[in-house]
Amino acid sequence: MKAWHTERGGALPRLAVASASASSDEELCRAFLDGDEAAFGALVERYRTLVFSLVRRFAPRPEDAADLAQQAFLRALEASDRIFSRWKLTSPTPFRSWLVRIALNLAKNHARQSHRWRLALLTEVDAAAADTRESPQEALERQERERRLQAAVLALPRRQREVLTLRVDADLPFRDIAETLGITENNAKVQFHHAVKRLKAEVGGAAEEKDE
Repeated sequence: MKAWHTERGGALPRLAVASASASSDEELCRAFLDGDEAAFGALVERYRTLVFSLVRRFAPRPEDAADLAQQAFLRALEASDRIFSRWKLTSPTPFRSWLVRIALNLAKNHARQSHRWRLALLTEVDAAAADTRESPQEALERQERERRLQAAVLALPRRQREVLTLRVDADLPFRDIAETLGITENNAKVQFHHAVKRLKAEVGGAAEEKDE
């Protein structure tokens, strides 16, 4: 497993990684409690992309997002013995929603400390992955769409941005979003649909609603 490195928080310990393809979260949590460090490494590998995508909305610089993602896993690792022992470790274990909550809180704190809420573009394309076949006109049009989308996301009320991020990036069901944010499931749905409606109005349908 690759270790993340950060100036503030050190590096995530180089835990061995077990094959997690046939293991559930609760099985891996149980194995970790029983002393198998590779089980936590498997959980990191399973949710690495999810956590990075989530915090990326609040930290446009990739290096900041990597730092936040590492911090989320470090906090989860530090609290794992205490938290896992509270769970009965029967299906389903709430590891995913617990980890998402840790990552979201870190990301929100990062945004507040920076005195901004700078979200990365919902349709951001990394420069290395950009389609070099597009014409100059197409590139300008794409940049304009991205600019408008960024402005529209930044203009969303805070709760709508949170719900949108958890729904789009974390791909959480509304039930889990509600639990993470401490709101009702219906309120989570309302916030999401308002956010999507606003984005569609601002960018001419650039954001698509996801089916439940």
